[in-house]
Amino acid sequence: MEPFYKGGKVQLDQTGQHVFCVCGTKVNVLDVASGAVLRSLEQEDQEDITAFELSPDDQVLVTATRALLLAQWAWREGSITRLWKAIHTAPVATMAFDPTSTLLATGGCDGAVRVWDIVRHYGTHHFRGSPGVVHLVTFHPDPARLLLFSSAADATIRMWSLQDQSCLAVMTAHYSAVTSLTFSADGHTMLSSGRDKICVIWDLQSHQATRTVPVFESVEAAVLLPEELVPKLDVKSKGLHFLTAGDQGLLRVWEAASGQCVYAQPQPPGPRQGLTHCTLAQSAGLLLSVTTDHNLLLYEARSLQLQKQFAGYSEEVLDVRFLGPEDSHIVVASNSPSLKVFELQTMTCQILHGHTDIVLALDVFRKGRLFASCAKDQSICIWRMNKAGRVACVAQGSGHTHSVGTICCSRLKETFLVTGSQDCTVKLWPIPEALLSKGTAPDSGPILLQAQATQRCHDKDINSVAVAPNDKLLATGSQDRTAKLWALPHCQLLGIFSGHRRGLWCVQFSPMDQVLATASADGTIKLWALQDFSCLKTFEGHDASVLKVVFVSRGTQLLSSGSDGLVKLWTIKNNECVKTLDAHEDKVWGLHCSRLDDRALTGASDSCVILWKDVTEEEQSEEQARREEEVVKQQELDNLLYEKRYLRALGLAISLDRPHTVLTVIQAIRRDPEACKKLGATVLRLRRDQKGALLRFCVTWNTNSRHCHEAQAVLGVLLRHEAPEELLAYPGVQASLEALLPYTERHFQRLSRTLQAATFLDFLWHNMKLPTLPTAPSVAPSAL
Repeated sequence: MEPFYKGGKVQLDQTGQHVFCVCGTKVNVLDVASGAVLRSLEQEDQEDITAFELSPDDQVLVTATRALLLAQWAWREGSITRLWKAIHTAPVATMAFDPTSTLLATGGCDGAVRVWDIVRHYGTHHFRGSPGVVHLVTFHPDPARLLLFSSAADATIRMWSLQDQSCLAVMTAHYSAVTSLTFSADGHTMLSSGRDKICVIWDLQSHQATRTVPVFESVEAAVLLPEELVPKLDVKSKGLHFLTAGDQGLLRVWEAASGQCVYAQPQPPGPRQGLTHCTLAQSAGLLLSVTTDHNLLLYEARSLQLQKQFAGYSEEVLDVRFLGPEDSHIVVASNSPSLKVFELQTMTCQILHGHTDIVLALDVFRKGRLFASCAKDQSICIWRMNKAGRVACVAQGSGHTHSVGTICCSRLKETFLVTGSQDCTVKLWPIPEALLSKGTAPDSGPILLQAQATQRCHDKDINSVAVAPNDKLLATGSQDRTAKLWALPHCQLLGIFSGHRRGLWCVQFSPMDQVLATASADGTIKLWALQDFSCLKTFEGHDASVLKVVFVSRGTQLLSSGSDGLVKLWTIKNNECVKTLDAHEDKVWGLHCSRLDDRALTGASDSCVILWKDVTEEEQSEEQARREEEVVKQQELDNLLYEKRYLRALGLAISLDRPHTVLTVIQAIRRDPEACKKLGATVLRLRRDQKGALLRFCVTWNTNSRHCHEAQAVLGVLLRHEAPEELLAYPGVQASLEALLPYTERHFQRLSRTLQAATFLDFLWHNMKLPTLPTAPSVAPSAL
C-alpha cells in the first residue's frame, strides 16, 4: 500500500467512477469502486507535475511539469498522444478546458494566460497583464460567449474575451487570493471564494458584485448547488445556494440571498482538519473533498452522506496490526491523530477520529474485534469492530503525564491492558464488564477507563511492554538499556535483563517457551531465560537499530525489522538469518504477524505498508515437484540412450539445461562404432536454439582438457556443415566463439607438442640399430 496522493489538485470524472490526483511526478487514476490505482501517468522528463486537467467529456487529460512541457494523454490506454512546449517562461500553475473540450487555457507563474486548440494543435491566444502567478483560470460554461476568467496574485478577477482578444473587465472585491470560480446554470451569475473569508456573487452582465457573503473561514473551494429543493441539506427554497470547504474542515451550505448558513456538517472528534479541495460531479450526484491530511472523502451530493474514504498519504507509519477474527482488516497508525482501517480484500478505508495528537502504538485483543491505541496526547482509546466491519471508539482513558508510547493487551481473555510512557511509568487498565457485555449500545458514548495499578519501572523512557501468554508476567524495555520482568497484577519486580549496549526498542515473550526476546538500538536481538535472567542467544545482522521483533513458526523463528529498512527472518536453533526482505526505504516501525503465522505486515517511515505471505510450504512443494520431474526425465534419458535414440536424448538433455547431462549424451554417441556419422547426423537435426545452447555448453566443456575432445567434435560438425550466416544467427554466438578461441588454441598447442614428441619417438624407433647377437658354435656329430 503506497501513497497515491501527496497534495495538489484532485479531480473527479463526470461519471464519478475515477479520481485523478497528483503524486509527485505522476498523476494517479484511482478507481472509486475498489480504491485501487488503475494507472500512474508519468511524463518522460520525470519532473514534478505542476498542473493537470481532465476534459469535460472525460476523454483527454493534459498534464504540465516543471520542465515547461505539456502532455496530452489518452489516459485509459496510459499513452501520450502529443507533447509540446508550454512557451510560458515559468511553470504552468493552473489549467482549464472549455465546455466543448476543444480549448485549453493555461495560467503560468510568469503572469501569462495562454489558450490552446487541442484538436488542431496550435496556440490561439496569449493574454498578458496579470501581476504575479496566475493560479486560477476557468471558461464560462456557455461556449458561445467565448469568455475566459483568470485570477492572479493581486486578488482580482479578470474577464477575457477570446473573440476580441482583450480584457473586458477587472473585477475587484477580494483582499486575498481567489480560490475558486463557479457559475449558475443560466450563466448570468458567478460565485467567487477567497482566503479572505468571504464569498462574492457577481452579475456577469454588469460585472459588479451583487452580494458579499461572510463565511468566517478561509475558503479553499466553493460549489454552486443545483437550484432545486434538497430537504436533507435544509435547502427549502429554489434560490441560489452554494457549498463551501475551508480551514474549519466542515462542508457548509449557504443561501446566497440571505447570506445565512443553512446547513453545516457535524464536527468530527479530534483536532480540526482543514479542507483543501472540493469538487462536484453533478451527473453522478457525488461530491469529493480533500483534507489537509491527504484523505479523500466522497459524499452523496444531495445528503452529504459519507460514501467512501481514501487515505492518500500516510506520511510516517508508526504501527500496524491485523484486525478481525479472520485477520480480514488492518489498522494503521501514522504520523496523525487519526487511525486508518483497511479491509484487505476491497481496500475500503475507514478513518477513525478519537485522539488529539499523533497515535504512537496499537495492539489487538485475542479475538480480533477489540483493539487499543495510545498517543502523544497522554490518552488511550479502545475500539470495537462490529460484524459489518465498522469501527467505533468504545472506551477512553488518561492518566499518564507524558506521551504514551507503547501498549499491550492481555493474551488469554479481554481483561486488561498495559501501557508504558515517557513518564517512566507503567499503568495497568482493567477492561470494564460493561464493555464486554453483548448488550452495550454502540451509541452510548465511550466508557471512561480507570488505571488499577501504576508502577515506576525505569529511569528513562519506556519503549515497549509485553504481556506473557498466561497473563501473569509483564516485560518492559527501556531507553536505559535494560529489560525488566514483573509479576501481574501488582507489578512486583522479578528480575532485570542487562547486556545490551544501547536502549531497547522492543520486548516479546515466546508463545511456546519461557524465553524473552529483546531488540535494541545496538543492532542486536537477544534471547533471555525467564528462570535465571541469563542471555541464551544473540542475533547479529542488522546494520542499525532493531525496532521490532516477533516470534513466528510456533516460536522456532524470529522476524525482526530495523531502521535500515530491512526485515530479517532468523532460525533460533542455529542463530542463522535465513531470509532478508528488502522492500522498505526507511525505518520499519510496524511489524505484526497474523494469528495463523501465514502472513506478516510491515509499516515504515517511507509511508508504505506491505503485506507478506509465508511461502515456505509452496516452495517446498515446488522443489519436490521439480525433483520428481527431474527423476522422471533422467529415467527417460537413460531409456533413450539405451535404445540409441540419440536425437531425442540430446534434445531432452538440452531442455533440462544441464551441460553435464548433454556431455554424457555426446560421450555415448562417440562410443558408438559409427561415431562420426551419428554425431553429425544428430547435431545437425537439432533446432537453431538447441544448436546455440549446445555451442554454449561446448564453452564449458572446452575449459577442461578431459572433455575438450567432445567440445571440439561438436564444434567440428557445426563448422564443417553449417554456413557462416547460419552460425551467426545462433543466440549468443559471438560470446561463445570469443570464449572458445583461447582454450582451443591452448588445446591445439598441447596436441602439437604431443605430436612432435610422438614423431620424434617414432623416428628414434625406426633409426635404432640393434647389435647382432652372436650365434652358438655347432657341434659335430662325430664328437659326440
